[in-house]
Amino acid sequence: MIDRRSLLLQSIGAIGLASIAAPAVFADNSIVVYKSRTCGCCNAWIDHLEAAGFSVQARNLADVTAIKTRYNVPQEMWSCHTAIVNDFVIEGHVPAQDIRRLLEQRPQIVGLAVPGMPAGSPGMEVDGYREAYNVWAFGDGQLEAFARYSQQQL
Repeated sequence: MIDRRSLLLQSIGAIGLASIAAPAVFADNSIVVYKSRTCGCCNAWIDHLEAAGFSVQARNLADVTAIKTRYNVPQEMWSCHTAIVNDFVIEGHVPAQDIRRLLEQRPQIVGLAVPGMPAGSPGMEVDGYREAYNVWAFGDGQLEAFARYSQQQL
């Protein structure tokens, strides 16, 4: 039979374990976004990430080219912003659901990219319309479709 003292000690232990585990969960949700100070679609993408539960730190730069080069983003994949989440690179308007899947699966890639700025991607919403686009997994000179979004007339 559990007495009140044992129950209290078990509860304190459970709270302690939860607080130890919390930073690991937070680390998975923390994204650093390198962008131009004046980029409206970058800010809209950040809003999309925050609405999906990510903690975003925006770093405004005059030119993000050095970041893209530092993290080996293939030039054909470049967009307006580059982000880092854990050890992965996120280039462009990648949907939050694909970033979550990346963090769950942890494939052996450098990162994900949505090249350019396709209409209807997160941060590039256009009322009633979405272009078809792919989310590309990249690394070691390889590109592979990670997710595909079809064109829609909404």
